Amino acid sequence: MSRDLEMLLGAGAEAARRAGALLRGRPASVRHKGAIDLVTEIDLASEACIREALAPLGIPVQGEEEGGVAEGTRWVVDPLDGTTNFVHGYPFYCVSIALVEGETPVVGVIYDPVRDHLYGGASGLGAHRNGERLEVSGCRTIGEALCVTGFPYDRRERAQVYLAYVERMIRQSQGLRRSGSAAMDMATIAAGQVDVFWEFGLKAWDTAAGQLLVSEAGGVVSRLSGAPHIPGAPEVLATNPWLHEAMVALFADLASAGD
Repeated sequence: MSRDLEMLLGAGAEAARRAGALLRGRPASVRHKGAIDLVTEIDLASEACIREALAPLGIPVQGEEEGGVAEGTRWVVDPLDGTTNFVHGYPFYCVSIALVEGETPVVGVIYDPVRDHLYGGASGLGAHRNGERLEVSGCRTIGEALCVTGFPYDRRERAQVYLAYVERMIRQSQGLRRSGSAAMDMATIAAGQVDVFWEFGLKAWDTAAGQLLVSEAGGVVSRLSGAPHIPGAPEVLATNPWLHEAMVALFADLASAGD
């Protein structure tokens, strides 16, 4: 089985690199999927590239742009996570590819074409970046933690809900960042560069690869309540194992305060 996973990981990595080569330019056209949700011709070309690369394996693909089967064994693909960053030339975006069996990611690949960082992992095989083994951080207290979050596409309507969490973390953590790519945020958790990530309003393609990487790097991925996270759950919390319980308690307190 491990040889099969290694082969599938290699296939996912090759597909991510091919698609990533398309992300080194700038988009010629941009359209809106929603009021603040953008899509470019590069998103579409990247997903087509990934589908073509993975087609010989005969496994269905669930992609952000073209849809597809959402159950069983499937590839879950975000061809360009961080489209708004990409459109503006802000260098923080990636390709995200996961192989999911039912509700469990078993292979995860995130490719950052700006830095040529390839994050990859598979169940029981660890997580790596360009061949180097990854481990989550050893931070033990929220007061020493560097945190990262994002804001969903309904943030204009629900700003007060999300800002309550932000205010709490600004007051209690060492620092808070907002990068604009959930997949990259989860990769930084796996790499031990950031200690806590949370976000609302995410889809399976935003978190599936990152969930595998964080777990294989020794971290914990759950819902904000601490319940198990499955790809497509409406929110996610990713931390190292020492901070997870404290973060769940902190967010439970916010929820009970009526946000």
